[in-house]
Amino acid sequence: MSARAAILARLQSPAPDASQAAALLGTPERPAVDATNLLSEFLARLALPSVNASHDVIASLTDLPAAIARYLADQHEPLTLCCPPDPRLDVCDWSAFTLHATAAPDETATLAIARTAIAETGSLIFETSPTAPMLPNFLTLHHIVLLPVAAIAAHLEDAPLPGPQPRAHYWITGVSGTTDIEGTYVRGAHGPRFLHVILLRDEFPHISDH
Repeated sequence: MSARAAILARLQSPAPDASQAAALLGTPERPAVDATNLLSEFLARLALPSVNASHDVIASLTDLPAAIARYLADQHEPLTLCCPPDPRLDVCDWSAFTLHATAAPDETATLAIARTAIAETGSLIFETSPTAPMLPNFLTLHHIVLLPVAAIAAHLEDAPLPGPQPRAHYWITGVSGTTDIEGTYVRGAHGPRFLHVILLRDEFPHISDH
């Protein structure tokens, strides 16, 4: 039998059992996630080598500058930060920092605010707006992300964002990396080399509610 005939014969074979197909569609396979402890589930994914991110946890938004200062000190970096023009951050005391809103091509550290996160994969979801420019998040060496704990969702299917929709949103799962160069893993090849997530336990309103 020729290859063509074999392919046509398979196409003419009986259709799959409808009940089996329905069962597969009705119970999609996905990693188990403890919905009662999404923070621990998310942190476990952040620690995976494929994500390779560090984290800190703060109680209130006013603790954010100190948390960023700790991280930058541990990395032996100056207290210089590309900070989005988000009015929700105005309650923070940034007096110890040199802040700017426009990122340089060799930016050292950038702060961004994640709209939500996915415990299943350790992914962060961001939205774009005049108060949340996208470009700085790809130019920086250290990507520092503020994430409200209450914004963590269990699975990818839970990702659709409620409320006002941004012009665009984008997902980040771990640091940038590639093995294109002689099969050797190179970290930060297409973006940030370091990802640090600061989890906020307190309430944090959406920018549209501010």
